[in-house]
Amino acid sequence: MVSSFGFSYHKEEDMKFTRDEMRLALRKWNQAWDNHDLEGVMGLFHDDVLFENWTGGKAEGKEVLRKAWTEWFENHGGFRFTEEETFIDEAEQKALYRWQLDWPSLEKGYQGKHERRRGVDVLHFQDGKIIKKLTYSKTTIDIDGQRVKLSACDCKESAVL
Repeated sequence: MVSSFGFSYHKEEDMKFTRDEMRLALRKWNQAWDNHDLEGVMGLFHDDVLFENWTGGKAEGKEVLRKAWTEWFENHGGFRFTEEETFIDEAEQKALYRWQLDWPSLEKGYQGKHERRRGVDVLHFQDGKIIKKLTYSKTTIDIDGQRVKLSACDCKESAVL
């Protein structure tokens, strides 16, 4: 069998990434994010994925996550994630992905202005796919050159972004 990222393995339930395969898969995944390619991003998620964002919003299951992110990807505003650093634990099949996000802000009073946010994703892999994605963000962000403290947003976008 061959994974959606081109890696060979015997049976899907036996698949474990090597460190290099995990790094390459994450590179391809980040490229899908940069291309605003929802299907490319979803290709690395396990069917039973659990995603939790910095506000505590959750999506359980690949199809639920795809549905939650569809509007965001369709109206992306040119968001871009830049990899700052990645730590990979091959034995545990986990990665810590430190990123910077540039996008039009959703913060109250700053909507649409350029926002720069930094954070980390804790990624757990199972069967060659991301089974858990836990996202954490700094509580102070940069909007148009100003340092702004994040507010817990109750807007629908924050529920799954």
